Amino acid sequence: MKKQLLKIIFTCIALFVTSVFFGQEYSFKNYDWNEKETTVAIPEKYKDEKEVILNRTMKIEMVIEKKIAAQYRLIHETKYINSDDAIERNNKIYIPVDDQVNILVTKARVIQKNGKVITLDKKDVKEEIDEEKGMKYHYFALNGLEKGSVIEKLYVFEEAPNLKGNTIKMQDEYPIAAYNFELITPDHLVFKTKSYNGLSEPVLDDKKIEHKKVLTIEEKDVPALSDDEAYSNWNVKLKLFRYKLDSNTYSGGKNLNNFKEYATSTFEIINPVLDKKQEKAIAAFCSSIDQSKDTQEQIWNIENKIKKTIVYDKYIDVKPGLSDVIKTKQANSLDIIRLYVAVFKYFKIEQNLVFTSNRYKIPFDKDFESQENLSEFLFYFPAVKSYLTPTEIEYRIPLFPNYLGNNNGLFIKEKVFAGIAMGIGEVNFIEVPGTEITHDYMDITVDFTKDIENPLITSNFTYGGYSGLNFQPIKDFVSAEQYQTMLKSISENYTLQNEYKTLTTENDGTDFIGKKPFKLNLTFDGKDMIQKAGPNYLFSVGKTIGSQMELYQENKRVLPIEIEYPHSYTRKIKIILPDGATIKNLDKLAMNFKTELNGKTEAAFTSSYAQNKNEVTIENTEFYNIINYPLASFDQYKAVINAAADFNKIVVIVTQ
Repeated sequence: MKKQLLKIIFTCIALFVTSVFFGQEYSFKNYDWNEKETTVAIPEKYKDEKEVILNRTMKIEMVIEKKIAAQYRLIHETKYINSDDAIERNNKIYIPVDDQVNILVTKARVIQKNGKVITLDKKDVKEEIDEEKGMKYHYFALNGLEKGSVIEKLYVFEEAPNLKGNTIKMQDEYPIAAYNFELITPDHLVFKTKSYNGLSEPVLDDKKIEHKKVLTIEEKDVPALSDDEAYSNWNVKLKLFRYKLDSNTYSGGKNLNNFKEYATSTFEIINPVLDKKQEKAIAAFCSSIDQSKDTQEQIWNIENKIKKTIVYDKYIDVKPGLSDVIKTKQANSLDIIRLYVAVFKYFKIEQNLVFTSNRYKIPFDKDFESQENLSEFLFYFPAVKSYLTPTEIEYRIPLFPNYLGNNNGLFIKEKVFAGIAMGIGEVNFIEVPGTEITHDYMDITVDFTKDIENPLITSNFTYGGYSGLNFQPIKDFVSAEQYQTMLKSISENYTLQNEYKTLTTENDGTDFIGKKPFKLNLTFDGKDMIQKAGPNYLFSVGKTIGSQMELYQENKRVLPIEIEYPHSYTRKIKIILPDGATIKNLDKLAMNFKTELNGKTEAAFTSSYAQNKNEVTIENTEFYNIINYPLASFDQYKAVINAAADFNKIVVIVTQ
């Protein structure tokens, strides 16, 4: 996401000039599919599958001529289509390109059961525009696709070489009968590699191509890994292959692309010496920031000021100096980091710049020093043990994008040696704020005293941490009318789509994010939660807490549980009955489900009740203290999740 900053940093430590020299020679220049092949044999074990990748071949070759480097990437795939769903999924083939890639070959064909072949090439490429995202896509529209067909596609791309780290996914949500991968490099370059999740190790061949090394992985019958399991992290559980340039026998360079050098170079770039003009601009900017003796509040004030003053745009050019950032009120990635660093320095607040990755896309492996792990960044403050995201305008300390947490990161710290400040890199774990931050409260009163068929329900909801973040920023970015529509939509989860009598909010807007929880207060008529059954009134008491997630698992669970962030709920429901009324079925409200790990309760749903004359008080607690739960705990975890859904279905019987 922050590639512009990384590009600037990488330029300072690049091994090669990475501008592409079009037209270089590469070993698979004459590679093609078999034009005469009009039938494809389907292995017996896959004939009944709905969709199978029969063969996927990928070749990546790095070519260097006169110190100019280019990379050529081939993808050749055949896929068996054997269901209506598969036809629907595959009737368009999207071409994976961007502005930095030159397409040398792109073609596709459909081989039907009867041997008829429908071929498409460059002239058949279509274009569609996603207006909402502002993105342009190119694709082949496949005609003649039917059950039993085989789709074949072939691409060759020319691009800048990926030397600093790359990950290849070698498993999919559908079975792969054969996967063949080759990494072809000049013989003086040595690449470090690592295989994950049971993938075989590469085989090195330095004789196959003159003056080249070929690293090959051949996988047969790679099982499908379903990507539809709730509360999981599919990408990091696939068979993965990683590689990066590690040494250059020609130049003598060793341990290339390591974290130590990255930390040193980055520290120098983000801490330029400021001249008097820059210092004056920073001092003037800081004078407009509210001051506090509380360190976290001061950091919050700094973050709030910068995010409300400076527009972040990662695509613009770097400014000549911080005075220009402040004057134009615009900043790219490098600008914004330099501004934060200078302001923190002005206020004498110690910080670490932290580079990490999206844990749902690329796992940060502390034992494999790849700069692919360093695509995202945060600030960490040792004094308050909290993180700040400098570019996401809706967040405020201590909240940051949860997908950057529960992950390792490279922390760049300042150390002074002989009076000279230097950057030291250290890999540490990034904790996501826990249940002490993301804690929701519900205080609900159901009053039957005035009308047993239409109780008055008063609900006060408090959403803390990440829960509050779902609501708080919206007010500042939409019209008042749109905001009221959004609040009405939230209320309908509790009012069963009915109109409320009153609705008020507290602590909405970015000024309260990270400081105070969002509060929603409702009163409404509960007649739709009541059903008359002879002399009895059936009250759906569980619906007062709103609809709840239910976890279904039709097939055997394969992946361990991973949730976005720890969170908890404390709920209290008070039922006030009219004189002489009775209430039955209260025993259903007693519930106790737990997930135990290493002797500790890490997730639970517990509920209890007490009756004092005409008042019934129900209290329940639900919490998820950690993010990762092992596969062996799935049944316990599912029971906790579903307990809340079961509570939502509870009905008590009120008799006048």
